[in-house]
Amino acid sequence: MVAAAVRTAVPVAVDRFLRHITVERGLAGNTVAAYRRDLVRYASWLDARGIAEVGGVGENDIGAFTQALRSAEGEELSAASVARILSTVRGFHRYLVEEGLVEVDVAHDVKPPKLALRLPKAITIDEMERLLTSTGGEEPIAVRDRALLELLYATGARISELVGLDVDDVQEGDMVRVTGKGSKQRVVPVGSYARTALDAYLVRVRPAFATRGRSTPALFLGIRGQRLSRQGAWLVIQAAAERAGLSTHVSPHTFRHSFATHLLQGGADVRVVQDLLGHSSVATTQLYTHVTADTLIDMYQTAHPRAR
Repeated sequence: MVAAAVRTAVPVAVDRFLRHITVERGLAGNTVAAYRRDLVRYASWLDARGIAEVGGVGENDIGAFTQALRSAEGEELSAASVARILSTVRGFHRYLVEEGLVEVDVAHDVKPPKLALRLPKAITIDEMERLLTSTGGEEPIAVRDRALLELLYATGARISELVGLDVDDVQEGDMVRVTGKGSKQRVVPVGSYARTALDAYLVRVRPAFATRGRSTPALFLGIRGQRLSRQGAWLVIQAAAERAGLSTHVSPHTFRHSFATHLLQGGADVRVVQDLLGHSSVATTQLYTHVTADTLIDMYQTAHPRAR
């Protein structure tokens, strides 16, 4: 195994690892691109240190790379960025051992920086109601935008998942098939408001938009008949927030955070919310329980006569 390690150049090993996570693990394109950026940075650092093969990397090198990230000159890397890069490096070296390219996982003991708990930001139910009702009218664009906003809130989908929907993903029985990270699919219910808005768009607007462009299965179309882009959907959200007069910043993820928070506030089980959001770990979903707990405390302190 040592001989194999000596002969395996770092760039070659990086390419093999990227193919592995793309083909065998089926990771999403954006995730693979992030891994690639991190490993290009790591490979360049090793090259500058005179290390050309993966068998030549030692624990001291990993420690030095970690220190270099934390004190990088000319740029300020956040703790989250450092943690992500080190996670990529750890995964890379674990892969090298699994493939028999090296004998020892020299990155096994690397410790990423502790990250502060970042609670997701949501808007209130009343604010969401204002935002959704701010998009009205019978104009084709308004009908499409209302359907988009209602579906975004009804499903808690990521904006990339929403614009990636095809017409066939809208199923009978008020369900939508959503394709998430790693091409994993989940089926999410759609409420009556979203279904009504979606039906109006599909019957009255989409056929006319579709005639203006090349044939596409996309659910949401631009006025020229092409699949609506993430940027286009983002602009729809910004315009709706401005019309609603919301003082807080509203992004596509605000809809996702609000979806989860409002479900938990209404008594939904956290594991059900996990499935609806497409989270691989319930720990990610449990972040929202902190939000609802804070809300309960605020309500108690405001309403109870002897709370203060």
